[in-house]
Amino acid sequence: MKKIKRPAELEELRKSIIDRRDPDKPSVAVCCGTGCAASGALDVVSSLENKLKEKNIEANLDTKITGCHGFCEQGPLMVIKPGNIFYCKVQQEDVEEIVEKTIIKGEIIDRLLYVNPVTGEKIVREDDIPFYKKQYRLIFAYNGKLVPTEIDDYIELGGYNALRKVLEDMSPKQVVAEVQASGLRGRGGGGFPTGIKWQSCYDAPDTPKYLICNADEGDPGCFQDGYLLEGNPHSVIEGMVIGAYAVGSKQGYIYVRNEYPLAIKNFRIAVEQAQEYGLLGENIMGSGLDFDIRINKGGGAFVCGESSALIASIEGNVGEPRDKHTHATERGLWNKPTVLNNVKTWANIPVIINNGAEWYSQIGTETSKGTMIFSLTGKVNNTGLVEVPMGISLRDLVIDIGGGVPQGKKIKAVQTGGPSGGCIPENLLDIPVDYEKLTEAGSMMGSGGMIVLDESACMVDVAKYFLAFTQDESCGSCFSCREGITRMLEISDRITMGQSSMEELELLQELAEVVKDSSMCGLGQTCANPVLSTIRYFEDEYRVHILEKRCPAGVCRDLISFRIDQDLCNGCRACVKKCPVEAIQGEKKEPHTIVQDLCTRCGICLETCKYDAVIKE
Repeated sequence: MKKIKRPAELEELRKSIIDRRDPDKPSVAVCCGTGCAASGALDVVSSLENKLKEKNIEANLDTKITGCHGFCEQGPLMVIKPGNIFYCKVQQEDVEEIVEKTIIKGEIIDRLLYVNPVTGEKIVREDDIPFYKKQYRLIFAYNGKLVPTEIDDYIELGGYNALRKVLEDMSPKQVVAEVQASGLRGRGGGGFPTGIKWQSCYDAPDTPKYLICNADEGDPGCFQDGYLLEGNPHSVIEGMVIGAYAVGSKQGYIYVRNEYPLAIKNFRIAVEQAQEYGLLGENIMGSGLDFDIRINKGGGAFVCGESSALIASIEGNVGEPRDKHTHATERGLWNKPTVLNNVKTWANIPVIINNGAEWYSQIGTETSKGTMIFSLTGKVNNTGLVEVPMGISLRDLVIDIGGGVPQGKKIKAVQTGGPSGGCIPENLLDIPVDYEKLTEAGSMMGSGGMIVLDESACMVDVAKYFLAFTQDESCGSCFSCREGITRMLEISDRITMGQSSMEELELLQELAEVVKDSSMCGLGQTCANPVLSTIRYFEDEYRVHILEKRCPAGVCRDLISFRIDQDLCNGCRACVKKCPVEAIQGEKKEPHTIVQDLCTRCGICLETCKYDAVIKE
């Protein structure tokens, strides 16, 4: 690699990369993000390379090992060009047929196509799949189009052009003003205006100044930050370099959890490549800007996603939140001015600079600009990463893009915002997704987690699950959070066991409000959302648990029982063999019975019986 010594040389490099590449050359892109890799994508790539070599056609085809394409439900994914042919759930044994029929002969393999769960239609082109067609991808647009460990791929697609633009044509003050005008808000959960944060750090007289990228993604079911780092690390680096130019920083840090090995590996390679090209380090592109990035690996503490705890961890201290008497932009890392933004926030910066603040501010709602990436999971047909404009309704997101609930069941609620978010009922799914509307509904945007719950979910149990998570992850520094969550969990547990009262339900709600109002950090201030939102919208379920000692969804073990229908049981003994506590009795070919005193209500007998003889009550 040759170092770029002036901004104009970046465009010369881009042209040379384009000139030496054939745009019409056939290609095969295989998603090798963490999800697809776990499903066998690396074996698919290995077999593909061997087969192409065997056929002596490897030189005629570009094989791209890309990051996550977003459609995790259907992985491993493969996209073949020309034709933009989309194959899903590809396995190693499919490779030979793909090479012989599709790559060599241009034939479509019907069984590898995506099937629309609503219409049953088989779809050939990636662009025609509803999951992709109805998204608006800005920061996730290149994930399936480039090799994350090849900086030339990013540069060819326009990468680092935003950095060149600010170094050539904009002053630091103009960059800050542009980010402010865009209306971008932090994508890590708080939604604080990014431009105001940058302006505060820009105005701070103290030096040195630091930048931090928060990649400590700890919410259950959230993985968009990790997959963005895996698939397009240079977009985050470019955003951070622009931020460094804007506020006057020479050193940046990325705090990424150690459970993201592929993200760490690809980001480290990207940093090294950017340094070799002179896009990181001293005198970037001959501009006089010095800036570099260090990688800090977190130990997995959920609370280290909170800004002051994260900063403490980077400093080598225990990762515990601190009282915020001053903002990090005034006294942050090592008591110096610090800008801390989320992965998605940094990746938005090049998009804003390239297209302009006015263009960006037209996307989304009046108070929530741009797009947001959600991890769409739970009881929905199309799970994966979804990037949509702010303001889209939850119904459009879950039904049109997510494909609705499997097996014809009904949506009961959508839980947004991670473990500190709330549960929004089905009758409110037409609300627009933005910071204010979700908060009004008793939930939050959070870092982008979205879990769809169907009619089989018990909302009391859901609230208890998230309380158990936040109790385990609380640092324990403040009394209200440490003791409050524990007491809330104890009451919720008694409710699911049928051992509570209506007075305790009132106490639970009052306690949740107190913890929310008196805790020091964001974890304690929002941990009550699952409780408060489920009481607000599903109080009838709490009442049934308390007054009737019954779980309507049949989830809470202490409030359900199993019996065997004597008319349907044929005595096959399958349930007898599977029961872990030997609670099922009966002779072969004779109807069986369940001894209630021995039964642990695990439900294995229900899953085992092929004759629908086991009944849950």
